[in-house]
Amino acid sequence: MKIQKKIYALAFIALLSLVLAACANEPDNNESGSNDSTEGTKGGDLTITTPADAVSLDPAASNDTPSSDVQRNIFETLVTQDENMEVQPLLAEEWEQIDDTTWEFKLRQDVKFHDGSDFNADVVKANIDRTLDPEVGSPRAIMYNMISEVEVVDDYTVHFKTEYPFAALPAHLAHPGGVMISKDQIDEDYAAMEAGEDAGSVISVNPQGTGPFKYDEWQPGQYVRLVNNEDYWGEPALLDSVTFKVVTEDLTRIAELETGDSQVANSLSPSDVAQIEGSDHLSVQAQDSLALSYLGFNMEKEPFDDVRVRQAIAKAIDKEEILSGIYDNVGIPAHTPIAPSVFGYSEDVKDHEYNVEEAKELLAEAGLEDGFSTTIWTNDDRQRIDTATNIQAQLKEIGINAEVRTVEWGSMLEQTANGEHDMFVFGWTTVTGDADNGLYPLFHSDNLGEAGNRTFTVDPELDDLLDRARQEGDPDKRLELYRQTQELLAEITPMVYIHHQQYLLGVDDSVKGLTQSPTQLLNLKEVSIEQ
Repeated sequence: MKIQKKIYALAFIALLSLVLAACANEPDNNESGSNDSTEGTKGGDLTITTPADAVSLDPAASNDTPSSDVQRNIFETLVTQDENMEVQPLLAEEWEQIDDTTWEFKLRQDVKFHDGSDFNADVVKANIDRTLDPEVGSPRAIMYNMISEVEVVDDYTVHFKTEYPFAALPAHLAHPGGVMISKDQIDEDYAAMEAGEDAGSVISVNPQGTGPFKYDEWQPGQYVRLVNNEDYWGEPALLDSVTFKVVTEDLTRIAELETGDSQVANSLSPSDVAQIEGSDHLSVQAQDSLALSYLGFNMEKEPFDDVRVRQAIAKAIDKEEILSGIYDNVGIPAHTPIAPSVFGYSEDVKDHEYNVEEAKELLAEAGLEDGFSTTIWTNDDRQRIDTATNIQAQLKEIGINAEVRTVEWGSMLEQTANGEHDMFVFGWTTVTGDADNGLYPLFHSDNLGEAGNRTFTVDPELDDLLDRARQEGDPDKRLELYRQTQELLAEITPMVYIHHQQYLLGVDDSVKGLTQSPTQLLNLKEVSIEQ
């Protein structure tokens, strides 16, 4: 069997409580599940087929995986995460918490951006300030809104001042939203904004980072190509170029992999594993994830503003049927929004059990004993479409007639952010490995729409728990607050948790050193192609 697995560490629960010592977040260049440790020949051009195009190459203007996969090879963060989601140095060499609300970071002194400008403390301040700037309107601002000030101590030392104690700060700085952009380009982008252009108009068309690859070309809807940064401050990447090619149909991605038109198919449906494994030159690479797939409700719309309707639907959906019938049991059923390896997960929280009769009773209590008609939205992904179709069939048993609508990825992001949907099949990855990132963006009322709360959940008690949990320094108290949060969410039922998936890649055997993090992002710096 060619599937190779790298199980992410269950010991991560202790990580963020111990982070005071100086360890840091977000997938490193040496992460999970390599398909082969044997080195190939230096050089070569890697083509990765992907189901969706990047939304933007400006990190402050996007919050999606296709964009992040490209950006993380152009830009770098102060700190990164290894395969166990433990924080490690990157652009910062060391860090420590010097008081309850102050973190000090010491920066590397040998780093230049692709445009030749220097990386220093002024750059760090400019990047965080820009992400938090309301005029820029970054959906990733919620990752850093606890930062009250970035203080430049000297050229290579910065202090992050937070409004309250926040133990997860290093993990948040490893998030894709924490990447560093050339200050010269940030200044140019602001000048363009003053001239009437949109924020990111300069950065997205020619992004300048410090990463192992440089931007080369973007043909929207077709591909993004990066080339080797020969002047990289560390050990350079092995590949000459990487092309992220947009191929929306997963069967077409497999066909291109079989013919050699691409070397990596990202992602792969569980139902296609046998076909890949039957090939003499292809393998399946698997990685456990921190991701959640879910059916969300728009709680601003009738009848989903009635908790009895939401709970009825939750009880009417057999998750095991979806997991076995669509995902071939690749992954595990979800009972809370966060995966078991995420700090803050509680195994004590009880989810709604599958019970069609109880579902019908709840609908009757809500005055909808005859059911109603609605829609289920999802993007153009085969597994999500199949999930939506399965849910459609299951809901018919309780009298709900649901039309499945497939929406292009960019439109899906925009329209669900605007609250145009009824129900939707979607996903979220807790990229920091901490419950704050898995709960605060999705459910706090400050984050309605684009920032993550697409269910439009508004609940004062829930907001209070989330605020207290992110401000609590004691890890045991944080765990208790997150347990209470997950219990309250089970009662509110803003979504039906479906499963925590396992990421699958189709990979040509000539590709060596490829790994994928538990956050789904690909690690390409150590990749080579065996000639």
